[in-house]
Amino acid sequence: MKKNNNLGINTICTHVGEVKDEQFKGAISPIYMSTSYEFDNVDVKRYPRYFNTPNQEMLCKKIAALEKTENALIFGSGMAAVSTTLLAFLHKGDHIVLQQTLYGGTYNFVVEEFDKFGIEYSFTKDLSIESFQKEIKENTKVLYIETPSNPLLTITDMQLVADLAKQNGIVTMIDNTFASPINQTPIDFGIDIMLHSATKYMGGHSDILAGAVAASNEHIDKIWNIAKNLGGSLSDFTVWMLERSLKTMSLRVKRQSKNALKMAKYLDKNESIANVYYPGLKSHPNYALAKKQMSNFGGMLSFELNDTINAMDFMNALSLIKPSMSLAGVESTMLSPTQTSHALLSPEERENQGIKDGLIRFSVGIEETKDIIADIEQAIDSRIEKIVQKEEK
Repeated sequence: MKKNNNLGINTICTHVGEVKDEQFKGAISPIYMSTSYEFDNVDVKRYPRYFNTPNQEMLCKKIAALEKTENALIFGSGMAAVSTTLLAFLHKGDHIVLQQTLYGGTYNFVVEEFDKFGIEYSFTKDLSIESFQKEIKENTKVLYIETPSNPLLTITDMQLVADLAKQNGIVTMIDNTFASPINQTPIDFGIDIMLHSATKYMGGHSDILAGAVAASNEHIDKIWNIAKNLGGSLSDFTVWMLERSLKTMSLRVKRQSKNALKMAKYLDKNESIANVYYPGLKSHPNYALAKKQMSNFGGMLSFELNDTINAMDFMNALSLIKPSMSLAGVESTMLSPTQTSHALLSPEERENQGIKDGLIRFSVGIEETKDIIADIEQAIDSRIEKIVQKEEK
């Protein structure tokens, strides 16, 4: 087989990181469920908590190939990957700069836990490079970004952040979940460490809980040294399911991205929609930057209804689209960030990030867009009809 960097994306998804079935020559990877392996006269002493069972080891090769890195690690959840990686590079007396708009779980982990470890942190005022520069201190060790961000789809300039970090000897990390490696490879812009909730586009079927980190061998070794102590490894059955799911990731994500662009344009023209947040719209303030950094604009968007329609009433009136937590499954889902992904933030913290109570996050699936549009229109019409009936009483 060709070297990974010469293979097409669908070929990498399908073939890199397969576990060879040497005994029966099956077409798919066999699954090794053992939690106990021989330790004497072996090249590798395998143990699930050490992230090196056959299925774990090979899946990491696939994720590394997708992110164009030397190595990768997989975890029991996206937050396990984020928290372990941050604690690998931050110690008492160190400082981290994080961008203003972040996934609520990451934000909450930082503000709830870092003071206990004596780790200092700052959030940028905005996404400009000047705002990152202003927050850097002598003890700053990490710059942390998320682009596109959850839930407002803001775009951060990866190249400028990477350049700034290198000038100051700082490690860069990115939550690449919303884009996935199909739409964006941050290493091409100089970012050091890529993090994922693999529950989302990597899993893609709303049936896997996992996390992933991809980086150089040096950085992965540093993360592994603490990961083996924190114990956030993944069962081999889930590893096997994730490897299976990754085979179709490119096909799924490209369809979801195509659908999301159509849906964003439709919502942008709908009189019942007040605001649409999607980097693929030319009206998005960071459209040009998103076009530069991304091959497609992703399957995630968010929007706000006008003041006459209650967001929860609208979502409860949907019949095809599921009002459901999480995102990136093949089925379309919507949720309220204030009640789910960013519920742990205070109203003031959400307001500071621009997250309104009526905001709806929309994970676009692989369905026919005409059917998704029909469901949205019937939900809007049913709410308007009830409003009119109420006014007539």
